[in-house]
Amino acid sequence: MTSYCGENIKIEIFGESHGEEIGVVIKGLPAGKTIDMTKLGEFLARRAPGKNEYSTSRKEADIPEIVSGLENGITNGEEFKAVIKNTNRRSADYDKLKFVPRPGHADFTARMKYGENVDLRGGGHFSGRLTAPLCIAGGILMQLLGEKGIEIGAHAVEIGGVADESFDPMTVDKSVFEKVKTAEFPTVSEKAAAQMREAIAAAKSEGDSVGGVIECAVTGLPIGLGGPMFAGLEGRIAQIVFGVPAIKGIEFGAGFEAARMRGSVHNDPFTVENEAVTTCGNNHGGILGGISSGLPLIFRAAVKPTPSIDKEQDSVDLVSKTAVKLTIGGRHDPCIVPRAVPCIEAAAAVAIYDAYLDYLKER
Repeated sequence: MTSYCGENIKIEIFGESHGEEIGVVIKGLPAGKTIDMTKLGEFLARRAPGKNEYSTSRKEADIPEIVSGLENGITNGEEFKAVIKNTNRRSADYDKLKFVPRPGHADFTARMKYGENVDLRGGGHFSGRLTAPLCIAGGILMQLLGEKGIEIGAHAVEIGGVADESFDPMTVDKSVFEKVKTAEFPTVSEKAAAQMREAIAAAKSEGDSVGGVIECAVTGLPIGLGGPMFAGLEGRIAQIVFGVPAIKGIEFGAGFEAARMRGSVHNDPFTVENEAVTTCGNNHGGILGGISSGLPLIFRAAVKPTPSIDKEQDSVDLVSKTAVKLTIGGRHDPCIVPRAVPCIEAAAAVAIYDAYLDYLKER
């Protein structure tokens, strides 16, 4: 199974969680660009499984094998293709689930749409495992955006009701990005990290799971990316972000809180700084009328609790149409949020780079 996204830069993600391999094809990469493979590997390692007590025990190196498009670390203008081998599969864990859909998963809808032969082991093509090739694409495009002074960073701003410090909506310093990306747990505050880990451990000890919110910021954007209505930057970002399994909501700037404000409070007054027009606040999240305003682009994505839990749940046998009690075994994250942080960065990079190519064509 393959999924597609992008207009100027086209991304294809293929494979299943328990297939031989998963991978990505990128069409439209410019030739002559040096890709730092060490940096890409560090980025992929941030979402790799099996590293700590709050992630699945399934261990995968997630080292990409470059098939085409890159020679001696430099893009050659050809179609880029990379694969990741699935080396630690335990497909037998899913034998009993073939005709019993797991609550909160895509099992039921996928089987109704694609039939009983659809591969749903480990979630199949619907699995969070498919964010690994998304991160290959996003990691490469983040490097290309970095050449233009555009930086992307994210952190777990909330997990299990515990809140982290939010990014400064007016000036997100690159050093904050680096701190979060190199931290053992992806938060700005170390105190929040400790409390979040406690919340995850408590849920895990009860056979349960927790969700949270990821905040992402993009800095260095020029004024003019995006457009009105269906060309809006919010929509382009949301489309890719919702491609990350478990994302259930997204908001920009003040987001849903804006619905509780008066216009006099929500509006960001204009001013002049260093002979440039800007705003005094950033409730608009760096986007006005679907177009980047030059301020940091800020959005937050809601991540649902991991649906695979050890608690007994109600389901049905799709063959006999009878009720069954289901306890899911196997290896699962008690909280998806920490490993999803780089996935949101990758999704943002794909959307922003695609919109940036439009911006260049318009100039």
